[in-house]
Formats: sequence, C-alpha cells, structure tokens
Amino acid sequence: MTEGPVLVTGGAGFIGSNLVGRLLEDGHDVVAVDDLSTGALENLEVARSERHAGRFTFERLDIRRGGLHAVMERHRPEVVHHLAAQVDVRRSVEDPIHDAEVNVLGTVAVLEAARTVGVRKVVYASSVGSYGEPTLEELPIDESFDRPAASPYGASKRVVLDYLATYRELYGLSSTALTLANVYGPHQTTSGEGGVVATFIGRMLAGQPVTIYGDGEQTRDFVFVDDVVHALVLAADRADDRRLLIGTGERTSINRLCAALAAATDYPHEPLREPARPGEVRHSALDARRAAAELGWKPWTTLEEGLAATLAWAAERGSL
Repeated sequence: MTEGPVLVTGGAGFIGSNLVGRLLEDGHDVVAVDDLSTGALENLEVARSERHAGRFTFERLDIRRGGLHAVMERHRPEVVHHLAAQVDVRRSVEDPIHDAEVNVLGTVAVLEAARTVGVRKVVYASSVGSYGEPTLEELPIDESFDRPAASPYGASKRVVLDYLATYRELYGLSSTALTLANVYGPHQTTSGEGGVVATFIGRMLAGQPVTIYGDGEQTRDFVFVDDVVHALVLAADRADDRRLLIGTGERTSINRLCAALAAATDYPHEPLREPARPGEVRHSALDARRAAAELGWKPWTTLEEGLAATLAWAAERGSL
C-alpha cells in the first residue's frame, strides 16, 4: 500500500482535483502541480482549507518549463499520478505542435523527474482518443484493439505508452496506464477541460443555444469521475506495468444525452446542428474486464446517477 506522499500533475483540473480530494480523504499527503492554464484553484478549495492543513501543497508549475525535478526533490513522492495534458481534440488538429509539446515532452519531463528522485510508480491517464475508429462489431474494444489514432491528440497519448515502456526497461520505473473513456462529473467546466456533458449543462442552465456536431447518432462511453478516480487510486498499488481500459462498455448517443439533459434542466429549445468535426471517431466504448481482474475495479455509477450528481453540482455552483 502507498504510504508516502502522492504527487498529482494537473491537480487543479477536472479529474486531478477530484483525485486530490479522494487521496486526502484516504489520509495521504498530497502535492498538486498545475499551471492553471485549464485548471482552477476553485477546484482545490476544500484541499486548501484548514481541514487538510499540513497535508496538502499546491505548486503552480508548467511541467514543460523546468522546476518539476526540484518539486519532486523537495516532496519526495512515492507515487506520481500524471494527468496534466492538452485534452482538446480540435485544438490538436489545429496546432499539433503545441499538443505534442504538452502531451509528449511534458510527460518525458515528468518521467525524468520521477526516475531521478526515486519515485516508486507513475500512474498515467491515457484516453480512448488514442485509438482510431473501431467498427460496431468490435465494440466495446479491449486491450487487444490497436488502430492508429484519428487525431494528433490521440497520437500524442499513444506515444507516451512507448515512453512508459522505455523508462521501465531502461530505468526500472514502474507504471500503469489507464485508458479512460469519456469522463464527466463535478469540476468539469466549459472553460477548462470541457467535455460534451459539461458543455450541454452549462449552456442549458444559461439558456444558451446547444450545438450538436454531425447527426448526433455518434456514441460515447460516459464514465463518472468518481469511478475513474477509484481506478487511479487502485492503480497506485496494482497492475504494475500494465495498460488497462476504464469505461462502462455502454454507448450513449449525443442525441440521447442532449434529450436527457434538456428534460432534466427544462431546456425548451431544439439543438443547433453543425457539420461533424475532424479528428473525432464515430463510436467508442471500452471493455473493462481486464481492469476488473487486475485492479478489482468496475464502474458503479449509472449514467442517470452521474448526470444527476453533475447537475446538482452545477446548479449549486451557479454556472459552468
């Protein structure tokens, strides 16, 4: 079991801040690293409160710009959860160089700092976007599925898997890579790491137009953030040097998602329709049976429960 400090890159972001909260509740000393380009200190309000005084540290830092080694030298984390990333598929298509700088060079900087200070393990958050288009017959995909990515974002996430293997072979740095489905839940906003759930909720609550790209029959595997955080926590002590898929295995169309959220928010308008966006796959869903076997993990939050929890958080916050 992990006993030493835990460092979370991207710790002020959507998934990262939820992970920070869980780690603190579990009794860990936690260091969150974030440059606040998409994350927000508001997400760490509870972590920075007196309740966790002496056990939580925030370091504002761009992982690409140096300084990460000094932070790890100072705090000596036992485990590093690497979540800092450029996550916008559209931006990666428009600016693949920036995407690679953050997702590839940034990750190498994390791995270098981790191995030089003696970190026991790195847990890496990969993405379903790292794979190309599966056929409907292949869904839900498992770890044997291997098709080139449809976007520079996906390509950058795939490259990191090779770096993890290289650092394992050359330096003995243990790692687990979790390929995540479409994560949603509290702390996801339209201005940060905004996914379609946050975008729809934010615009519906504000009475603004909602846009569906393509025919809306494209499907996604939506997995609640608390379930994902649990998988990350388990991976700190299990499934060394493995790549596992984290999802529900169920597909939900964007049209269905939009209709469900419109009903829940009393949103009266029909969505606008725009052409499909380049770089995005038509259908995705992940088979998590290997994660069940090797992590002891399975999703427990239904889409209805997760959307209700996300809506409650958004309503309390006032906006997304």
